[in-house]
Amino acid sequence: MTAPLSPLIHLIDDDEAVRDSLALLISTVGLRVQPWDDPQTFLQTFDRESIGAIVLDVRMPGISGLTVLDTLKEQKVDQPVIMLTGHGTIDMCRRAFKSGAAEFLEKPVDDERLLEALQTAVRQHVQSRQRNQADRVTRQRYAQLSEREREVLGLIVSGLTNKEIGRALNVSPRTIETHRANLFAKLEIDALAQLVRQYAALVDEDTAA
Repeated sequence: MTAPLSPLIHLIDDDEAVRDSLALLISTVGLRVQPWDDPQTFLQTFDRESIGAIVLDVRMPGISGLTVLDTLKEQKVDQPVIMLTGHGTIDMCRRAFKSGAAEFLEKPVDDERLLEALQTAVRQHVQSRQRNQADRVTRQRYAQLSEREREVLGLIVSGLTNKEIGRALNVSPRTIETHRANLFAKLEIDALAQLVRQYAALVDEDTAA
């Protein structure tokens, strides 16, 4: 079986010597590196589905790193971005963080600090993708419920017993038990606490819609 690929770091800097040096450094901790000398080409072609992070120089000819960062934010790119600059200012730092940068480091970059920032960013990206995947699965399962099952789920989440739900819906508690068993099976849930934790927010969304 093929081993999973290591996380991919996109490295955007117009200085070839800096790219080569940082690429070598990053590869020492087992991360793959994709160097880019042109930010426009990067924006047009980089792999948005890969797990990893982006290392982005602020000052580049043609288009600044901050403009690239703004574009990534507009496009909802979820890879964390670490900004590098040789001439940082407070305003520049503030703008970078406001636009979603994970870290802002000044050149010459401290090796350990950069590697630590990258490893933290990669961990956060993995966790973010896992949460997003779990959320998609939760929504897909919720969409399988019938209208009546959603009603029952909403009342369960509200804390009502089977008898109370039966009275509210004018059906027998045995019928509610059947609906309850069906929705637990469809949602692949085996505990009430898990049901509330995963689906209470979706019930609230459905009710508000």
